[in-house]
Amino acid sequence: MSNAMEFKKGKIHDVIVKPLGKYLDERGWLAELFRADELDAGIMPVMAYISMTQPGVARGPHEHVEQTDYFCFIGPSNFKVYLWDRRKDSPTYGVKQVVYTGVDLPMMMVVPPGVVHAYKNVGIDNGIVFNGPNKLYAGEGKKLPVDEIRHEEAVGSPFVLD
Repeated sequence: MSNAMEFKKGKIHDVIVKPLGKYLDERGWLAELFRADELDAGIMPVMAYISMTQPGVARGPHEHVEQTDYFCFIGPSNFKVYLWDRRKDSPTYGVKQVVYTGVDLPMMMVVPPGVVHAYKNVGIDNGIVFNGPNKLYAGEGKKLPVDEIRHEEAVGSPFVLD
């Protein structure tokens, strides 16, 4: 892929963005992160982890060759999520999508392989992100190479966060 590639704004095919429903009562709130009866078997999480990202800090951009990520942005901060479709066989090849999410609008987001992604904490608090990928990190027993192509430090990368 040429570093000179330019992306146009739009929505990326196969990326799923869905608000998380909050069930409120006098104790607070609850949100279902995923349900097996609502997910395609191909994106069903096989592991789960959470990460905390400090205000002003970004994670990514990177992409996966085979792994689908199943993110939930829940707060207590807000995030700007960047997505770039570099799948040559995709109807949205060359599209960049930006999504704002977090405490103000909790979201679930499915990011398929070949879609470069990054997120930045744009709030003032530490932010928590849940991820339930459909592949084990480093494979069974952590014995395989990690399925990740990192673009964070690539000189001239077209995957720029603002």
